[in-house]
Amino acid sequence: MTKQSETKRFDAVVIGGTGYGGAELIRLLLGHPEVRLARVTSIDRVGEPLEAVHLNLPKTGLTFEEMSAPDAARGMDVVFLALPHKVSAAIGASLETADAKVIDLSGDFRLRDPQAYARYYGQTHPHPDLLDGRWVYGLPELNRPAIREARRVASPGCFATSIALGLIPIARAGLLRGRVQTVAATGSSGSGAYPSDGTHHPVRASNMKPYKVLSHQHRPEIEQTLRAAAALGGHDAPLSLEFVPYSAPIPRGILATSFVTVPEATTTAQIAALFAEAYDDAPFIRVLPQGGRQAEVVAVKGSMYVDLSWTLGGAFDGAKQLVVSTAADNLVKGGAGQAVQSMNLMLGLREGSGIDAPALWP
Repeated sequence: MTKQSETKRFDAVVIGGTGYGGAELIRLLLGHPEVRLARVTSIDRVGEPLEAVHLNLPKTGLTFEEMSAPDAARGMDVVFLALPHKVSAAIGASLETADAKVIDLSGDFRLRDPQAYARYYGQTHPHPDLLDGRWVYGLPELNRPAIREARRVASPGCFATSIALGLIPIARAGLLRGRVQTVAATGSSGSGAYPSDGTHHPVRASNMKPYKVLSHQHRPEIEQTLRAAAALGGHDAPLSLEFVPYSAPIPRGILATSFVTVPEATTTAQIAALFAEAYDDAPFIRVLPQGGRQAEVVAVKGSMYVDLSWTLGGAFDGAKQLVVSTAADNLVKGGAGQAVQSMNLMLGLREGSGIDAPALWP
């Protein structure tokens, strides 16, 4: 054991460490001042050093190990499931009696409605009884107190994080009703480490295209989150999200723009106050001044920061149009970094510990 590892208070394991999400978790945990990455498991590349698979990593002394999830969790303080959707459901269930805290990065425990899971993920959930709220939704800006007390956290999706953060203050104020329309573009890393028709570089690098129009699996997750935000403000939210995702020719990042109709009497001062109230104590949300620069991916790339810009249009037909844009890194705040943020809260650490470095530039 090195002198550095002797100073660390908690041990963590990453289950499923060969993908992009696993790579980000490994990178962040290696630099965490209070958590030691003790082991990484996988069903492929077994026995290979971590740095042989993820070329950005230094020598760690760790190799990819193959073992059952309960064995991997034994003796750990926290377990990260960096597994594909439909795989985490079974693995997570096998950890129900584990002493460690568990954070799942897939979509398998985010939804409360088993029928919505079956519709959007294409299979019946193998453990629908676990969708009863015992897995806390890991969006700190919405559920910080619950995450602190949680033993199981379902970390949000990248689109869901980006879109919901732009709309939660509006929902909490009771202004989010009816049809909400969103378009959002994402980088190729959101499709995972293994190439497909949608991520093959020659057809991605100079192209943009919509996909999963009105049927993306994050749609019910976002609606569920916005209804929860409205309930926190004492409101209902009879809303429907019309979401069109775009494939963008960049490796990292999400830029999401949502269009909301608000009452004609709504003022810019009121909207500014809603965002300030929601995010003044949120360490990673930067609400940009009205009339200033708009949210853009390059300003947040490689970081936990989310830039939020908004514009309130003039009155027309008895209402006003509010346009909200958010930019985030899909692998950090939209993935591994947010999972570490939840881990920090669950372990009683400073919320930004190990994850508050500035963005890369350019």
